[in-house]
Amino acid sequence: MIRYVIVLGLGYVLGAKAGRRRYEQIAGTYRALTSSPAAKSVIEGGRRKIANRVSPDTRMVTLTEIDNETSVVEPQPRR
Repeated sequence: MIRYVIVLGLGYVLGAKAGRRRYEQIAGTYRALTSSPAAKSVIEGGRRKIANRVSPDTRMVTLTEIDNETSVVEPQPRR
C-alpha cells in the first residue's frame, strides 16, 4: 500500500513539474510495464518473498511444487 502511495506521489510531482503530456507519457510507460502477465508474476513473486521474510505465515503449508520457483500453498486446517 505504501508503495502505491509513493508511486502516485512521485507521478504527481513529476507530472506537475514536467507538464501533463510528460506525466501521461510516464504513467503510460509504467502501466505498460506493470500490466503484462510476466511483470505481474515477477512483482507478485517479489512481494511474496518479502512478505515471507518479514512475517512468515506459519498457517500456510506447501501443497505442490509446480516448478523450481513456484509452489501452491493453502492454509492449514485449524485444530
